[in-house]
Amino acid sequence: MYYTKDHEWISVKGDVGTVGITDHAQSQLGDIVFCETEAPGSVLSAGETAGAVESVKAASDIFSPVSGEILEVNDALAEDPSLLNADPGKHWLFTIRLSDPAELDDLMDGDDYAEYCRG
Repeated sequence: MYYTKDHEWISVKGDVGTVGITDHAQSQLGDIVFCETEAPGSVLSAGETAGAVESVKAASDIFSPVSGEILEVNDALAEDPSLLNADPGKHWLFTIRLSDPAELDDLMDGDDYAEYCRG
């Protein structure tokens, strides 16, 4: 697992990453009422906006942790975005084929992310 300073996580198998928001992000947002991501086939650069989540108290962009092509989106979140509050580690947003796996070196591991969240 890798983490961004914008509170996304990515789990990688081979050249495909699965992306979601962290528990810290969902707890800061509160009750999530809307979730939208870019469509499959979209090509993104690392740090580029990949979608958005909205809660009753805030809206937040989702940023792609790596560059690549979106392969699949989690359609269940469009129907029930509150799944992100229930278990953000289980309910992923999208999968992406990494175009530059070396970008993972720019992300945090779990310990570094926990320290980052503590401030």
